[in-house]
Amino acid sequence: MGSTSDSNNNEDNFFLPDFCSVRMVFAVVIIGELLAFILVLSPFKYSADRWGDLSIISLFIQWVALSTAAALCITRSFLQKLEEKIAATLSYLISLLVTLFLSEAAFWIMQNFNFNVSITPDWHIHLLSQNMMISAIVNAVALRYFYVQHQWKRQIVAESQSRIQALQARIRPHFLFNSLNTIASLTRSQPELAEGAIEDLADLFRQSLADSRQQITTAEELELTRRYLSIEKLRMGDRLDVVWDIDKLPEDALIPALSIQPLMENAIYHGIESLANGGTITISGSKIADDLISITLKNPLPDTPEIRNGNKMALENIKSRLEAFHGHKGKITFENKDNFYTINITFPYLTSENEKVQ
Repeated sequence: MGSTSDSNNNEDNFFLPDFCSVRMVFAVVIIGELLAFILVLSPFKYSADRWGDLSIISLFIQWVALSTAAALCITRSFLQKLEEKIAATLSYLISLLVTLFLSEAAFWIMQNFNFNVSITPDWHIHLLSQNMMISAIVNAVALRYFYVQHQWKRQIVAESQSRIQALQARIRPHFLFNSLNTIASLTRSQPELAEGAIEDLADLFRQSLADSRQQITTAEELELTRRYLSIEKLRMGDRLDVVWDIDKLPEDALIPALSIQPLMENAIYHGIESLANGGTITISGSKIADDLISITLKNPLPDTPEIRNGNKMALENIKSRLEAFHGHKGKITFENKDNFYTINITFPYLTSENEKVQ
């Protein structure tokens, strides 16, 4: 997972897009054709046969555009190792050299084959200067666009990562205080259990203090939740029961760390603790339509729920982190009905390779 993440970060840190991809090739073709239309319809160019001009210009522009894309595709791995300024300069020079070479090739073809073109002494210079000027402007604009877009994306990612770290830091004290209170109550009466609880807490925080820019698998998040429940079980005994219905939940799906555990904590704090005889929390999860993961927690509530602070903050916290990672596809909903509180989170089914599972 680490090596994959590193390779993805390297790709993201380069401003040039991958011209080897079908998407970029299609974009190059479309933009090239639009440029051909602009040149043919430009006011300074008058011709009785604009459709003929369009065919010739389109052919040449597509030839140059696709050749430039191929050259940048081939050299991308090399350019990626250089500083951005040097990489941008070399990319610009490569595009100009491709244009110069193909302009010379076009001139040779038109000179040696019958294309009904009047070859005057200055026509060669005019052809080269015109093509190089257009290429210089178009490539400068394109490279500037790629760079600005890359910087904008990096800024968005940095802001999102800072936001995620801040949000994740906010839930740790709440979780820590509850756990320490449980351990403190066991220190004198049951020191062995307290020692085991401390080990569980250490494992929990070893995971929760990991790099918040990365998500963890549902299997890891559920393990965190089980460790938390083992601590709470020591405090509440038979009053706390949990039913797991997660056989259909993919274990490799990625989820923001500490998404389920705080929900379980809320279910205990706002529900089970307020019931004299305790109760049962049900957690279920599965893959649903449109390659989404759905996880639901349901807990009983007392007839007259005690008003406690913290529940809304935890829900907003998890909602914000889901949106930070998954945008509008990361959702959290809740329902309070018939003395039962049900909360559901949905998010895209993504694996560690950051590819949507089909």
